Amino acid sequence: MSYEVTATRRRPQRFEDLAGQEFVAETFKNSIQSGKIAHAYLFSGPRGCGKTSTARILAKSLSCANGPTATPCGHCQQCMEITKGTCTDVIEIDGASNTSVNDVRQIKDEILFPPQSCRYKIYIIDEVHMLSMPAFNALLKTIEEPPPYVIFIFATTELQKVPATIKSRCQQFNFRLIPIEKVKEQLAEAAKEINIAADDEALYWIARESTGSMRDAYTLFDQVAAFSGDKITYDKIRDKLGLVGVDRLNEIFEDCAQNKSQDALQKLDTYLQAGISIEQLISNSTDYLRSLLLIKNGIQKEALLGQSAGRYSQIVLERWNSIQIERAVSLFLQLYRDIRYSLNPRYELELAFSRLSWLSDYVSPVEVKAAIDKARALLEGAPSQNRPASQGAAPVNNLQGHPAQSQRQSPQGSSAPRPQFFSNELNRTPQGQEPSAGPSPAVPPEQSAPQTTVPEQNQGQPPAFNLGGAEPPEQAAVSQYSYAPEGEMPPDDFLNSEPAPQIEPVITAPTGDMHNMDNLKKAVISDLSLKDNEILAATLMQTSAWSLTENRIYATVTAEFTRTTIQKQTALINRTICALYGSPLTFVVEVKQQKPKEQVVDSPKEVQLLCSVFKGQIVSHTETINAPSTPAPQPGQTEANSTESDTSDDTQETEELNSEEDDE
Repeated sequence: MSYEVTATRRRPQRFEDLAGQEFVAETFKNSIQSGKIAHAYLFSGPRGCGKTSTARILAKSLSCANGPTATPCGHCQQCMEITKGTCTDVIEIDGASNTSVNDVRQIKDEILFPPQSCRYKIYIIDEVHMLSMPAFNALLKTIEEPPPYVIFIFATTELQKVPATIKSRCQQFNFRLIPIEKVKEQLAEAAKEINIAADDEALYWIARESTGSMRDAYTLFDQVAAFSGDKITYDKIRDKLGLVGVDRLNEIFEDCAQNKSQDALQKLDTYLQAGISIEQLISNSTDYLRSLLLIKNGIQKEALLGQSAGRYSQIVLERWNSIQIERAVSLFLQLYRDIRYSLNPRYELELAFSRLSWLSDYVSPVEVKAAIDKARALLEGAPSQNRPASQGAAPVNNLQGHPAQSQRQSPQGSSAPRPQFFSNELNRTPQGQEPSAGPSPAVPPEQSAPQTTVPEQNQGQPPAFNLGGAEPPEQAAVSQYSYAPEGEMPPDDFLNSEPAPQIEPVITAPTGDMHNMDNLKKAVISDLSLKDNEILAATLMQTSAWSLTENRIYATVTAEFTRTTIQKQTALINRTICALYGSPLTFVVEVKQQKPKEQVVDSPKEVQLLCSVFKGQIVSHTETINAPSTPAPQPGQTEANSTESDTSDDTQETEELNSEEDDE
């Protein structure tokens, strides 16, 4: 007896033998038992999942001598002829070879004659999507109204190529991929039939390589059985088929995880010298990393991993987190796409393993954002942890002198944090000290701001601490506008989780001579800030001292972007200035070119590299190139005094030279 391949020998002969297609089998059983037989069927699905076998089983069920029956006997003449493919009433046509309209016309002529020995004349057209469009059009009328004894069964792996007019005339059955567990069970039964022992690890590998196709699994099984002898093991498969194996992958990936790039590249060269192809090594490495990712996510199913979870390196699992393993998987997936256009695929592979050696230092954008959010929370929470809590009163804001407001009510009623963009160098009085009367010595009398009005119920409470760390002046300098927005509540940690009392808003008008440009600048910035224009106010803080010439106020900035930002809001600035000054003025801003910084002596190469990359400049108080040897004048020493001292030095030197000449 001649040798028969496993895929043909184990072809299903009953509906019960269909692996992984229980829905299709049950549907046909019920249809046959109830006598509801359609005139056309369309089977679609991936290769090797049982479409043609199901068509033959259906033909035997309808043509069996004991039928129609859901369980054909397989021993009658009709069943045996259909199994061998010699039945004259069951015609199998290859759609890839018979694609023309003439082949369809021949079918139309044949269906006029009734079946000879069976109840039905059945046409099984495999790969029906290969038919031409004229052939499909010629077949439409025949499929729609065939003779009562004709049944069409179409099979295709590309359903999208079948015209919708054909689909609408057929009952469609979608075949699915076969699960790995069932493929492994079928392979184990096939091994028992030929008296070959097989390890579960080897069968799982064959099942995974088949990707859900039973025919592919049987084909690979025959190939493995041919060189394995009496027992199929994973080690034999690895050695004969040129696989890397999980043990070798553990070794090379452990070196990468421990940042031993030299050892990893040497092992890589050993594997390639042993005859392992680059494509196979990339494929095995990708499968290995995928299994590590599944283990990291708590999946221990051997059918998915292909190996037992204990065979994978614990060193790699401990050194790399899930995000880093995902990065490694994406790296090898991209590598497989790049090697076909690479100058040398080996260079690409070596570069990939070299990158894996520093994968432990990889930080994803998600982790960076989480770290920034955590640092922001710590920085925002630091002042509140050191601020003294006072019972029954709202704490004082550390910038403006009004009750603390961590959030400001938005127009829609939702609370949104309001950033502080500027302050007037406010220093706080230490706890337990009474502020002294009178203006601060550091503030001129005509520019001193009024004291903030505090409700009576808050008087006598200790003020907030000094954030700057310096000794506070006798009196704090506050902004021109003091406010307490209505409906705002301080954070819970400021009041030890006790509700703060509602404070009526107190707004004081700006004081001081508005014809003084410094006072006017501060008043404009304060007014814009209170009107939710903090960004514009912060931008105006970058302008130089204002100067008034006729009806125009001139200011300079150092960046073109700042000038453009201010010019877009010139109308708003002019209205604010006119309201505060009392007469119409025009605000003009210009760009002042900065002088290039002198190069710092002996600056490190790293600093120079950073300056060249980021187009920056070195700012330092150290001695610079071509610096004058004359010492800088002391504070309080005028330029005239400095000039006089230089002149006296020159005179003294001249007198000494003259005296030396006289002596000679």
